[in-house]
Amino acid sequence: MITVTNLSKTFLDPDNCRVDTLNGVTFHLSKGEVVGVIGPSGAGKSILLRCMAGLEHPTGEEIKVTPGMRIGMVFQHLNLFSHLTVLENVTLAPIKLLGMGRQEAEELAMSMLRRVGMSEHARRMPSTLSGGQQQRAAIARTLAMKPDVLLMDEPTSSLDPTMVDEVQGVVSSLAQEGMTMVIVTHEMRFANAVCNRIFFMHEGCVLEEGAPEQIFENPRMPQTRAFVQRIRCLEFNISSGDFDFYDMRSQIKQFCIRCSIAEKMGEVTHVVDEMFALISDFRNPIHIEVNHSDLKQETTVTVLQYGAEVSALDNPDADELAVMIIRGMSKSSKTEHTPEGVKTIFEI
Repeated sequence: MITVTNLSKTFLDPDNCRVDTLNGVTFHLSKGEVVGVIGPSGAGKSILLRCMAGLEHPTGEEIKVTPGMRIGMVFQHLNLFSHLTVLENVTLAPIKLLGMGRQEAEELAMSMLRRVGMSEHARRMPSTLSGGQQQRAAIARTLAMKPDVLLMDEPTSSLDPTMVDEVQGVVSSLAQEGMTMVIVTHEMRFANAVCNRIFFMHEGCVLEEGAPEQIFENPRMPQTRAFVQRIRCLEFNISSGDFDFYDMRSQIKQFCIRCSIAEKMGEVTHVVDEMFALISDFRNPIHIEVNHSDLKQETTVTVLQYGAEVSALDNPDADELAVMIIRGMSKSSKTEHTPEGVKTIFEI
């Protein structure tokens, strides 16, 4: 359907210096494929989609598209017309660009809205919708143009974590229906579940490509391995009881939101709260880490008590209720004795 050969894209920065955002990208996209494009910021992922959609002109080589094929794109920023209803947003392009009559366009629009679970919201204004609902409306708007290939640029990046699943569900349904798609995403689980091929982009190149199980479980390139196995970490060093505990709790909550684990926020904060309460002696420093692995979807809380011989959790004088809360909020816990002190690791 689409063949990309040695694609390059060069910009000039404000100092008139050449910046290569794409550098020799080559691949073929077949009908029914769902390709996930992952990689760090600035790797060229969005520019690749924009070149495929004809919104950017390549600097070198070419993109060959099957004659008569339509390409639709769902943008990271929704760009719904705020003064039009959802239905009017979806019918606008078919009327203006495809020459449809209003009745035909509205029938098509309602069909697409039903496809994404938004038909009951057809008469609402975009400002009254949640972020997830707005994104589903944007997907319906693109589908109304009857694309053969759908390009999606970070379709969940601007959403609250609680709204991500509804958009991912729509994209999964489209994949199951055989829609050909190229999806730029930072959601590793989503890419692993929906896509049948993964591109890892690095410094303007497709550094590695393969099936999801190969990319996520056995990547060949060290850059790919470091990216897919990345672990996000939030650390605190506490040396007195005057530590700003409320700021720490706020940072932990924001960390959970950024990592799309808002559903674990309560458990993480409760474990930290109760461990903080159990540790009454702050003469020795305490180190707290909250870690989350995107690939394994594992979240841990680690508490290192410098100079201690017994974990606060195992202290015979520990408050029984606090210990019970901690054990109830964590899947498991283990204690390690290190040269620095006692480390207690909780899996959330």
